Amino acid sequence: MARTIDIEIPDQTGRIAVITGASDGIGLVIATRLARAGAEVIMPVRNTAKGEKAAERVRGLVPGAKIATRALDLSSLDSVAALADQLVGEGRPIDLLVNNAGVMTPPSRQLTEDGFELQFGTNHLGHFALTLGLLPLLRQGRARVTHQTSIAARSGAINWGDLNWERTYDVRKAYSQSKIAVALFALELDQRSAVAGWGITSNLSHPGVSPTNLLAAQPGMGRQRDTGSVRLIRLLSRVGVTGTVDSAALPALLAATGADSRGSEFYGPSGRSNLGGAPARRDLWTPMRNPDDARRLWDVSEGLVGVRFPV
Repeated sequence: MARTIDIEIPDQTGRIAVITGASDGIGLVIATRLARAGAEVIMPVRNTAKGEKAAERVRGLVPGAKIATRALDLSSLDSVAALADQLVGEGRPIDLLVNNAGVMTPPSRQLTEDGFELQFGTNHLGHFALTLGLLPLLRQGRARVTHQTSIAARSGAINWGDLNWERTYDVRKAYSQSKIAVALFALELDQRSAVAGWGITSNLSHPGVSPTNLLAAQPGMGRQRDTGSVRLIRLLSRVGVTGTVDSAALPALLAATGADSRGSEFYGPSGRSNLGGAPARRDLWTPMRNPDDARRLWDVSEGLVGVRFPV
């Protein structure tokens, strides 16, 4: 039996939190906990019906919760721009942004609407464009931005010569690249904010391993049945070897709300092999440590998404 692990979330009354990937799994736990702490939560979702059902679940768990959905497909830069324009048009400062959504190891190479490899385009480029599109609101709110990377970023590298994996495709290496990119963006955003005086702090977290839907059946992504990996993870979670969905949400919550949490820091489970356990500050993994890679990725990403922002 897995032991219960938890942290205290500081009062978030009066704050606006935007959480991607909050219609199920870790993101839904993050949304629920922030709503319970008093935040007004905005859930950008790809599937509107699923998002509304998730919002209703939060309202059932947290009477009086202020929670709303917005349309967002991170695999479409037009959709990302539309959401950013909508929120900027509303003009309400954002206090917390948790870039949590992601896709993992589709059964074959797939592309985003804009022609990018699906994992790189969704996990990194979609969040890159969204964060920079929301920059005016993040600056007004002196926001904390938390980026959800993965244990897959412990090893691997950015495939600079073939970011879209057009010549040779390795689905796991492509996933690792996408999550290394998430981490490099998190660190570079914090550095650029400090230099330019944006007032934004940016950090990163990883959830360890838990039985979420990332590796479960997802017909829309070409996966007709649960993978063997997710069935094993469910078993290991039940006996306490890996985390639960609830415990896996805690590193991001600590990064986003912890009174002592800072920019450029990394949070994850403290148990054996980082699979589960109580959340704590962790050392950056080797692929995340090169500031030249972080600067280069920012510049390349600007070119790919077609957006430029002055520093």
